[in-house]
Amino acid sequence: MNTKPGWTGRYFEDFEVGDVYEHVLGRTVTTTDNSWFTLLTQNTAPIHFDHDYASRTTFGKPLMNSAFTLALVTGQTVSDISQNVFANLAWDKITLPLPVFEGDTLHSRSKVLGKKESRSRPELGIVHVYTEGFNQHGEVVITFERKVMVYRHGHGPRFTAPPTVPTTPLPEVQP
Repeated sequence: MNTKPGWTGRYFEDFEVGDVYEHVLGRTVTTTDNSWFTLLTQNTAPIHFDHDYASRTTFGKPLMNSAFTLALVTGQTVSDISQNVFANLAWDKITLPLPVFEGDTLHSRSKVLGKKESRSRPELGIVHVYTEGFNQHGEVVITFERKVMVYRHGHGPRFTAPPTVPTTPLPEVQP
């Protein structure tokens, strides 16, 4: 049996300036997402949770909470950018060129703008990325720059299999 580890993300040395990552997971946003996130963050703007109120606005329907959009698109980047993060350092230059509505499906991609070694922590490096999120029509709905402090290979916590994984080989199954 040839057991191979799952994807554990990139480390500092794996990033190259100019690399573009098309993040594979998209997500359709829902009324429940919008209501829960808005209420959890104590945002009282009715355009996010009151359909009657939102119907009388220029948009005619609820807008997704923009902080939710930022959180979701950031989350879509984690497996490629910050799976091995030590710390997020900054989100900068956040723009929201178009609204996001309940029912939209968001995807994202990121470009590595820079990387540098940490002066104070030799086991880490700093990666600077530009990310854009876009809807199902290919329209950009959010852009931002982000800086993350990422572990170097051989440093930081190790990924290990959960203790409940059986140690016996998997059975041979015929297709």
